[in-house]
Amino acid sequence: MAEYLPIFKPGQALTLKASATVTAGQVVAVSGSGTVAPAGAASTAVVGVAGFDGATNDNITIYSGGVQLCIASGTVTAGDPVIAGAAGTVATSATPPAGQQVGVALTTATTGNKVRIQFGR
Repeated sequence: MAEYLPIFKPGQALTLKASATVTAGQVVAVSGSGTVAPAGAASTAVVGVAGFDGATNDNITIYSGGVQLCIASGTVTAGDPVIAGAAGTVATSATPPAGQQVGVALTTATTGNKVRIQFGR
């Protein structure tokens, strides 16, 4: 009988190569085959949050699922659905388009400040 084991389990770290400079705490998105970069605004390719700083071609640890600490773009209020903001941040979206919601805010923060996000769509 055949067996299957996942490569990574939800909430555990995964490692992908950076295609651009990444800062710890930035929301990252798939940028190519096996690579990530800071997520752009409204990205539908978000995979998690960078665990460490890294330069182009560095292997980056990415945390997905669970509660993550991200940087707010604009005012994010506890309970708001959030999407990727510019440059690896998170932003509020009252009605996120399909595939854009990355989680729900657990705390409130203003631009440039840290906000806790229950990561997962």
